[in-house]
Amino acid sequence: MNMERILQQAHPVLPVITLTGSNQALPLANALANAGVTVLEITLRTEYGLAAIAEISRQRSDILVGAGSVTEVAQLARLVEAGAAFAVSPGFSPELARAANEYGLPLLPGVMTPSEMLQAQALGYKTLKLFPAHVAGGIDLLKAVAGPLGDLRFCPTGGIGPDNCAEYLALPNVACVGGSWLVPPELLKAGDWAGIERVAREVCAV
Repeated sequence: MNMERILQQAHPVLPVITLTGSNQALPLANALANAGVTVLEITLRTEYGLAAIAEISRQRSDILVGAGSVTEVAQLARLVEAGAAFAVSPGFSPELARAANEYGLPLLPGVMTPSEMLQAQALGYKTLKLFPAHVAGGIDLLKAVAGPLGDLRFCPTGGIGPDNCAEYLALPNVACVGGSWLVPPELLKAGDWAGIERVAREVCAV
C-alpha cells in the first residue's frame, strides 16, 4: 500500500501518538480501532515506540501502524523488522527518502517550503507532511502551492486541532490532518480507554 492510500484510510485524522508506558500500546490501539481509527502514527520519541509498533502489528493485523519522528536511515531496518506499515519524518532528507524506497517502506516526508516540496517530488514523493503546518503558513500556504504544485497532496501537522481541522480538510490538496489531540495525554496517562474512544469518535465525525 502506498502513502496516498494509507492517508485515504486515515482520513480525517492521523493520530500522532507518543506513548509514556510499556502497557499502553494494545489497549490504546483497541480503543482507537473501536472508534474507526485504523491508521496510527506512533512516534519514536520515547523508548516505548518501537516495541509498541511491533506489538500492534503482531496483534492487530487490521490496523496500519507506522512510526513517527523517523530521522535516520539506520532506523528503517528496525522499523521493517517491527512490522511498521509506514514511516513519517519531520523533515525531508534525500538519503532517508531513497533508503525508504529501497526498503519498500512507504514514507511521509516532512516539508515546509516549496523548494523542499520540489525536491521530494523529484524523488517521486507526491504525498507529503506539511510540518510545522501553522508556523509554515498553514491554510494560506496550502492554497498558494495548490496551483504550481497541484499534483501534491498533504497531511498538515502541527498547530492543528478540533477548532481548525475542518478548514484544513476542506482544501482539495489535503488528504488528512495529523494531530496529537486525538489521544489526549491526560487520558493516556490515566489509561482512560473509553474516554479516548469517545474523543476519537467525535473527531471522526468531522
